[in-house]
Amino acid sequence: MNKADFITASAQKAGLTKKDMTAALEATLETITETLAKKDSVAFIGFGTFCTSQRAARQGVNPSTGAKLQIAATTVAKFKVGATLKAAVK
Repeated sequence: MNKADFITASAQKAGLTKKDMTAALEATLETITETLAKKDSVAFIGFGTFCTSQRAARQGVNPSTGAKLQIAATTVAKFKVGATLKAAVK
């Protein structure tokens, strides 16, 4: 399912127009992105939690040349699945 399919299905379930559903989805995704950029988390009870995690700097190897290189520390986004979603997918 792509974004357009998701918007269509969600609009039908919520009784909204596609335009209204698109605006709601864009606002939701933007809010999640802004929250994660601040290193906070977003939790939807039963569904899951969006959070950030720190990855330490590490040494890597270029597979084509064998040369060693330093990979910088970074912050990555993560999603932890909630119990209700885990049970539904099982």
